[in-house]
Amino acid sequence: MSAELGTTNLLLGIMAAVSVLEALVVIGMGVAGFMAYRRVMELVNGLETRQIAPTLARVNAILDDVKDVTAKVKEETERVDQAIHHTMNRIDDTADRVRSNVRAKTSWMVGIVRGLRVAIEGVLQTRHQAHETTH
Repeated sequence: MSAELGTTNLLLGIMAAVSVLEALVVIGMGVAGFMAYRRVMELVNGLETRQIAPTLARVNAILDDVKDVTAKVKEETERVDQAIHHTMNRIDDTADRVRSNVRAKTSWMVGIVRGLRVAIEGVLQTRHQAHETTH
């Protein structure tokens, strides 16, 4: 039995040593992962400082310019719209005045023409009636 215990103890010792080695490997991988993480973060921070921050500043400046241009275009559009509406209103007023002036100046002429037409129709009708009675 002591031989069997020796073999068992030897196998338990090997298993313990392997467990210790596994623990050291896991700890080593954790330390290596942390170091890699730190280097990557330094690289990202460096890229952000050297590349992203200046680009972001330029993009913000461009956006500010676009905002200013948009505001000016909006103001000019409103100004042109008001000018068009004002011009349209003046044209409508002018057309109304012209229409009323034409009516005022031609109404007497229309009255005379209508009167002449009625007179001519009356004369023609009386001649036609007189002609029918003679036949």
